Formats: sequence, C-alpha cells, structure tokens
Amino acid sequence: MAAAIKVIAAQGLSAPTAMIGKEAGVSNGALFTYFETKADLLNQLYIELKIDMAVATLADLPVHADARVQMRHIWNGWVGWATAHPQERRVLAYLNVSNDVTPESHEAASRSQADIALLLERIRAGGPMRDAPLMFVASLMTGVAEATIDFMTRDPANAASHTAAGFEALWRIVA
Repeated sequence: MAAAIKVIAAQGLSAPTAMIGKEAGVSNGALFTYFETKADLLNQLYIELKIDMAVATLADLPVHADARVQMRHIWNGWVGWATAHPQERRVLAYLNVSNDVTPESHEAASRSQADIALLLERIRAGGPMRDAPLMFVASLMTGVAEATIDFMTRDPANAASHTAAGFEALWRIVA
C-alpha cells in the first residue's frame, strides 16, 4: 500500500501496476497475488486511507464534551492528518473521483466514519442545513476542509489561524 501511495501520488491513477510492484520490491505478477486486478488494489487502498483518516480524526475524541468541542476535535484531526500525509491526501483526491472505486468501497469507507456522521447529524439538527441531505452537508464540509488545508500548506506560519477560521466557517454553515 505504501508503494501504491507513493507511485499514485506521483503518477496518478494511470500509473502502471508494474511501477507499483517495482516500488514495493515485488514483480508485477506477485502484486496480483494480493489483488486480482488494479481496481481491487485501488478499492482496498481507498478503504484503508479512509479508515486511517477516520482513526486520526476520532482519536481521543472527548465524548463527554459538547458538540462544538467534539466537532473541533474532529476538524483538528482531519486537517492535521491531511497536512501530515500529503501523498495520502493526493491519492484520496484521485480515488474520490475514480470510477474504479465501487459503491461497496464507498459504503465501507462511510462505515468507518459513522461516528462523525452521527455527530454531524446532531449538530445540523437545529441549524440552517437541517433539511439538506447529509451527503450535501458532508460535501460542503469537505470543501471547507480542502480550502483550509490548502492555505495551511501554502502558509504554514499561519496554519493555526487558518485552522481556526476554517472551523468557524464550517460551524456557521452547519450549526
């Protein structure tokens, strides 16, 4: 998976499996011992990256804190993971729009983020987005996060203020 991340981050989804195998130190044929097809590799990679991101965002979640504190914790974990894992973030961006990633893989990834979805449902229940579909709200959240992460990356000296401003924008949208 580490080899696939490195190669796909550099080459995109069209990177040949032979290059991934070479980076992993195995033959192209040996790669297919683990994955029947390149699509299988991409789906497994998508699920693993989404789970990794979810674990980072939910680590040490203050479960007894109010919703705003919990959401800020998730936000900090999300932008922190993305800035600490730029190759993984790039690969996820490719995979998010790939037709090779199946609905089943999207569903498996969503299950890893179920606690985040529940919190988001609670937060938006009384807010302006209460009647919007959850996936629409999640897409808005992703857009705010991506803009925040981009600014944090380009201007690391002000990363903390970008993180705070991004969270405030998200909170106003959702709550």
